[in-house]
Amino acid sequence: MADDEGSYTESSSTPGTPMSEPTCLPASIVADTIMRTIETGVTITDAALDDQVTVVFCDLLVDGPGRCPRCSQAGTYRDTIVRTVTDLPVAGHPLQLRVRVPGYRCVSASCEREVFRHNTDRLARPGWSTTRRCARHILRRLMFDRTSVAAIARELGLSWDTVNAIAVEATTTLITTDTSLLESVRVIGVDEHRWAHTRRAASDGYVTVIVDLTPVFDGTGPARLLDLVAGRSSAVLSTWLEHRGAAFRRRIEVVAMDGFGGYKHAATSHVPDAVTVMNPFHVVALAGTKLDLCRQRVQQHTRGHQGRSGDPLYGVRRTARTRQELLSGPQRRRLEAVFAEDRHLPFAVTRGGSTRTSSMPTPIPTVVVAGRN
Repeated sequence: MADDEGSYTESSSTPGTPMSEPTCLPASIVADTIMRTIETGVTITDAALDDQVTVVFCDLLVDGPGRCPRCSQAGTYRDTIVRTVTDLPVAGHPLQLRVRVPGYRCVSASCEREVFRHNTDRLARPGWSTTRRCARHILRRLMFDRTSVAAIARELGLSWDTVNAIAVEATTTLITTDTSLLESVRVIGVDEHRWAHTRRAASDGYVTVIVDLTPVFDGTGPARLLDLVAGRSSAVLSTWLEHRGAAFRRRIEVVAMDGFGGYKHAATSHVPDAVTVMNPFHVVALAGTKLDLCRQRVQQHTRGHQGRSGDPLYGVRRTARTRQELLSGPQRRRLEAVFAEDRHLPFAVTRGGSTRTSSMPTPIPTVVVAGRN
């Protein structure tokens, strides 16, 4: 059939027999009230158990013959099929709705559409195997309950791929339609992340991660993830900033990033009034790297070879990168013995600067001030 949606099976009704009107027996009313199936556009007619899955049989609530989606003419009854969709779990068990959907034949001779099904958009999106409220349930479980995709898949009796696909599409729709998510953003962070580790991954498996650091800057809460964009280049960040609009770019005050020049070029080109700084993680990592280079240079100058077991500097290579307040008594004494030698003075001075950098109490504001200076 040209417009099959979701999972369908042929009904046991004899083709050509009109679909019976939904019954409103007291038991049916109670079931509809408890299950809240009326809000999905169906009414319960029967129920059964299929192993661990609760199966609920429903009739589609219709207000007359369906109309052709192409010519809008009322069609004549043709047959009935059963659309199977997953709904919210009941008492910890997966729930499956099997809804009888009438099919019609278009009576217009000039219409290209011959047959069609009654509209079920209220129940579920076209092609989806879950109800609309089930998709909302998946998002709530992920966002507020911090439940894993695997756990939600077990609750609903669905595969991991199905739940993940629903979550990705629903989240994408939410982000693209809700512009209020960007209204309070003044400080953003940009960094790269290795998303996939396969040889054939797009953009070498890297994505550009963009987060809202405004709550961290203001001291009101943690950072928020804004977007993940495939690739890691100046063009990736430039395109993302362009798509956010001029009003968003004017509000940006600070852009924190790693040492990649491509991100720096994109930020200075599209948000020229913002302060571009290196994020705290990479500042501390860079300070640690410079400390190691200084130690190796002093080692070569004083010993004439690379660090070996028994060499004083080599023996404190890890201790030297530890913050002063975290050192134990023996560690402090070993460092003091190394720094007592005048020939190790460059290493002692570099280590002092490195530890001060890693001990900054308010990372982002401190880095911003340093950037402005």
